[in-house]
Amino acid sequence: MTDVLLSVAGLNTHFLTRVGVAKAVDDVSFSVRRGEVVGLVGESGSGKSMTAYSILGLVDPPGRVVGGQILFEGRDLAALSAEEMRQLRGNRIAMIFQDPMVTLNPVLRIDTQMVEAILAHETVSRAAALERAREALGKVGIPSPDERLRAYPHQFSGGMRQRVAIAIALLNRPDLVIADEPTTALDATIQGQILYEMQKLTRESNAALIWITHDLSVISGLADRVCVMYAGRIVEQGATIDVLNVPRHPYTRGLLDSIPGNAAPGERLKQIQGMMPPLTELPSGCAFRPRCPYASGECEEIPETRPYGAVGQSIRCFHPLPATTS
Repeated sequence: MTDVLLSVAGLNTHFLTRVGVAKAVDDVSFSVRRGEVVGLVGESGSGKSMTAYSILGLVDPPGRVVGGQILFEGRDLAALSAEEMRQLRGNRIAMIFQDPMVTLNPVLRIDTQMVEAILAHETVSRAAALERAREALGKVGIPSPDERLRAYPHQFSGGMRQRVAIAIALLNRPDLVIADEPTTALDATIQGQILYEMQKLTRESNAALIWITHDLSVISGLADRVCVMYAGRIVEQGATIDVLNVPRHPYTRGLLDSIPGNAAPGERLKQIQGMMPPLTELPSGCAFRPRCPYASGECEEIPETRPYGAVGQSIRCFHPLPATTS
């Protein structure tokens, strides 16, 4: 049996708006193996979260998946019924949202929400479900879990609510966890604890993890492979050590140069010129062309994804960068 758990091929998700079609996800292809951590990185609006929503069938109108294939253990998720997808979500595939209040019901106690999340997919006693919930809270660093189980979401800080949301996602020991910037609201100490728990999950249960973030420092210590997204497309992907140490796409190079720690003391911080255009007003050809210092007339055509650099590394670019270590 193949160890590829999730395979996304040619995924396209469009939003039909009054001013035109916004291609939020544009011909995205990648795969995730069992026990592997894959990072999706890029600026806000690059299509990272929408890729996750498309996989889980959570795209709301006027958006819809218009093409491509999403295979989970060989099953095409796009062909499943609403009930079949409901059985997968929160059970085989879990999602950790950036805003914990998307996950938590403000009028229900934490114990009620966690127990229901277990009983929706398993036939176990309420006492067993409650014990599992207590253990899950302890794993994500919630002090006094017995007391916290009886609390309501509004009695938690933002960081505590996010930890509860992460605990709920891990309750049913999913095969795939999609995490949408889940540590944004957490301090550095708790962030490190959560990252450790997620890595431990992949090691012990052979679960796969898709980590969505704009923080390349997190990805460097967490992900096995990384996909760099810009304007709905993956512009570079490969092993994390290869992409971050020897980036071949100008956009990846620009993201790395924008990290404060990479600048010498007293040196002005480098930045990518301009801003990402609205998805309804993308330029012809390569979407990064107006901001790219290497752009030429050739870039008015859409570049195809092609292997370049290390084994398993690929880019969408007519002018790949030379092999210089970051």
